[in-house]
Amino acid sequence: MKKLLLVLLLGIFFGEVYGQDARARLESQRKQLQQEIVQINGMLQKNKSQKADALESLEDLFLKIDRLRELLRLTNRQINGLTSQINSNQAKITALEEELEILKEDYASMIVKSRKNASQQNRLMFLFSSDNFWQAIKRVRYMNQYAAYRKQQGENIAKKTKTLRELNETLTAQKTVKEELLADNRKVQVQFQQERKKQEKVIQNLRSNESKYAAQIKKKQRQTAKIDKEIDRLIREAIAASNKKGGTKNVSFALTPEAKALAASFTANKGRLPWPVRKGVVIQKFGTQRHAVVRTTTIKSNGVTIATSPGTKARAVFEGTVLNIVQFQGSNPIVLIQHGSYVTAYKNLASVSVQKGDKVVSKQEIGTIFTNPTTQRTTLQFSVFYNTTPKNPAEWIFQMR
Repeated sequence: MKKLLLVLLLGIFFGEVYGQDARARLESQRKQLQQEIVQINGMLQKNKSQKADALESLEDLFLKIDRLRELLRLTNRQINGLTSQINSNQAKITALEEELEILKEDYASMIVKSRKNASQQNRLMFLFSSDNFWQAIKRVRYMNQYAAYRKQQGENIAKKTKTLRELNETLTAQKTVKEELLADNRKVQVQFQQERKKQEKVIQNLRSNESKYAAQIKKKQRQTAKIDKEIDRLIREAIAASNKKGGTKNVSFALTPEAKALAASFTANKGRLPWPVRKGVVIQKFGTQRHAVVRTTTIKSNGVTIATSPGTKARAVFEGTVLNIVQFQGSNPIVLIQHGSYVTAYKNLASVSVQKGDKVVSKQEIGTIFTNPTTQRTTLQFSVFYNTTPKNPAEWIFQMR
């Protein structure tokens, strides 16, 4: 019985700890999605009041639908997880109630028997009726063990009663949270269906303008490719310079012991680096992908595009040295920061507050992000490179999806 109680208590404890961690992670992700949807709503509202680019407006609408779909999926995961925990706790409560009933019956039986033999005279007669000294010793031990067992049973009843009360409280709280999530989910479902209807109308109108939008996308891709080519050239030049200085010939940075330590620290912080803006939403992900609106068009991105508020400052995501500040015709300023073998790029700045060779620290402001005067859209293109190889920023930045 003691082993069973211990196993049950450990199961409840570790189950609760794991469950709380999982719930906390899901709730954090849900809140982040809700914040992103608020920001996207702001962009859509701004598009209505400004002379917004039609393609950008469509991208924002499709992005909102994607985030709503993700929010529904995440909330359903929370609801399913809570349902599983509620069922598990209900089963534990039932098992505890049955065990508690058996314990109480056993304890009541012991009390009745002990009262029948409660007098001092009965206990003495039990001892003096022993055949010999050793039998008397054994009877003394038996009486002590019986008293200890009765005390233990009383303590077990108290423990199980407390555990049962705590489980019932947890169950009530879980049911309340589940009802709140279900209510939120119903609201999001309504919003999702409304946005889907808008999307269906947009798709119908899109067919007549698809070639125009495809041409716009290809033009942007050519501009992006030109910028990426220049960044690649500058990183290769820096690699060549580091090898010349170190007397080596490699396709990667020749690092000093200090730079190696910095690169190792950067690697160790993978998934924990701060965002390059205080607040923003990823509107374009890393890699080769179909365009969100014009599905027949493929786009390539060496980083992520983050939409934020006008006047927002770009921030270094890790300590390092300003490798270069890039600016050429058709491009807004770009800051490249070296972190040992790694380089982070901050593109589409309006102004820069650092110089080539400056040492920077994590979260240090390095410039103001450019805001399009026509659409009032403020976006930062952010990239991570290992030597010249682009890496997915979502794998490096904390809770970036």
